[in-house]
Amino acid sequence: MSRTAQGGATTLVAVTTKYYTHFVTDPGKARSAPGGNEWSGVVELREPLTHARANRELRSLLAQSFDLDSEDIRILHWARLH
Repeated sequence: MSRTAQGGATTLVAVTTKYYTHFVTDPGKARSAPGGNEWSGVVELREPLTHARANRELRSLLAQSFDLDSEDIRILHWARLH
């Protein structure tokens, strides 16, 4: 998306895509509250997920955030927010 500022200059505005995610982490590996390895929340990405690879891409991103391997993340549900 672009926006024209005063004086005719064009500036670019970053647009993110938001996703609701519900997932679990390997119980012995993630830093979590006692007894809690289930998480949910909103993830913002610079580019939309490709449907065919969405689970793998989300697992990889979440694993980086939790300092885990992607195999330690299991996506239960995800949905694009509008």
